Amino acid sequence: MRFLRPPEVATLSETITPRYRALVLFDAYCGLRLGELTGLRRGRLDLLRSQARVIEIAVEVRGELSFGAPKTKAGRRTVPIPRFVAEELTTHLAEFVGAAPEALVFPGADGGALRSNAWRSRHWRTAVRAAGLEPLRPHDLRHTAVSLWIAAGASPNQIATGAGHTSVSVVLDRYGHLFPGHEEAVLARLEDLGSCPPVPDGDVLPLPRPSNV
Repeated sequence: MRFLRPPEVATLSETITPRYRALVLFDAYCGLRLGELTGLRRGRLDLLRSQARVIEIAVEVRGELSFGAPKTKAGRRTVPIPRFVAEELTTHLAEFVGAAPEALVFPGADGGALRSNAWRSRHWRTAVRAAGLEPLRPHDLRHTAVSLWIAAGASPNQIATGAGHTSVSVVLDRYGHLFPGHEEAVLARLEDLGSCPPVPDGDVLPLPRPSNV
């Protein structure tokens, strides 16, 4: 996994072809999978409330593109959008996206569905190289978003919900090392538990109240 810092995200967004600037910013702060990005439609953006509904994905197999529901129930979700990204999307919609609710938010250069393989070779790799960020995969923008959520104080449960993971354990397995002070907080909690006095027969002793971990 690769995690970009905000200045690196900004550099990449300025380096890539202008029609994909909003895609870079949106994914680096909102954490969608590539198929969720390419399947997102205008009518599922609510920029006044700064949120997007993820209910459809695009899948390309051997050159054939199809649209359908996310693979899991957790994949169907509403994702919050930072205000500065929503403002960038407003400009993007005006310049590159049709007015119909079913119009794709991130279409290809021809106005049709974005073909991920062609997009990687023609736009992504060129921009990554020019920005001095090699090696970097599109999926690393999703990892970047999770790392930024953690830095902003999001809990594992909030991250699992926002990223569309099926369980918190997936988040902890992949990103547990990013939680600041997590191990220290767990050890402190164990120290509290270990310091509890013996419980007299028939009595119930309340455990210490857990701190935020």
